[in-house]
Amino acid sequence: MADEVKSETPAEAKTTGNKDEVALEMMKFIAVTTGYGKGSTGAGFEKGRQSRTPEEYAESLMELFERCRTVVHKPVS
Repeated sequence: MADEVKSETPAEAKTTGNKDEVALEMMKFIAVTTGYGKGSTGAGFEKGRQSRTPEEYAESLMELFERCRTVVHKPVS
């Protein structure tokens, strides 16, 4: 069996790409302005404080991007 691939018209592909770019810019703005995903930071030395691994930080940014994509791709009512 051949895999079925939904082909997009050029206009649909351009619109999807633009929305993904908007979602990416939104994600970057939120991450930079809020420190999203970096974990808590405290003053001085805190016993037992665990910093996030690069994998955990990347995962939180990917989750944020998916949330932004959901908002951007949501139809206007």
